[in-house]
Amino acid sequence: MHAGFPDFRLGSVLATSFTATLTERCGEAVERIPTPQRLVDWLAVNGLAVDSCTAAQLELARGLRESIHAAATAAAMQDALPASAVRVINDCSIQGRAAAVLTPENTRQWRLSSASCVEDALGVIAADAISIIAGERDGKLALCASPTCRAAFFDTSQSRTRKWCDMNTCGNRQKKARFAANQRKNASG
Repeated sequence: MHAGFPDFRLGSVLATSFTATLTERCGEAVERIPTPQRLVDWLAVNGLAVDSCTAAQLELARGLRESIHAAATAAAMQDALPASAVRVINDCSIQGRAAAVLTPENTRQWRLSSASCVEDALGVIAADAISIIAGERDGKLALCASPTCRAAFFDTSQSRTRKWCDMNTCGNRQKKARFAANQRKNASG
């Protein structure tokens, strides 16, 4: 990956991994796809390789990302989905040209059209978002308990009680803060 950029947070669910390209939404936000090339890198890491990306395509991708985040957040809170977010997700899904193919390892892989472009990859991401927001997959949408993060994530744990979008970042940070507060309390007590 390119030096100088924050690492990607990769999860097992494409749509919510995509929303994690902007983290710490309620704190000091971290943009993980600040350039068109960085979006190309993220797509390649997620099996959606494209040749190039323009500034306009990066903005389209960010618009889809924010629409997925808004719709997933509403779904997690059992609120009505924002109509503008639904429109963006649907438009991106319709515009993409991709096919699901079965690999010899019995997994699904996406194959973009031969002249693959960012819009094709965004169509796959939008379709993934539709499947989780519509409740078609086994799991539930939840919001990260970190007050600075509040990322929407797809909880596939057996109990469906996960609190953090990522245990190694948000969960660890909260546990360290709790430990430090207890240490201060015990030292002054």
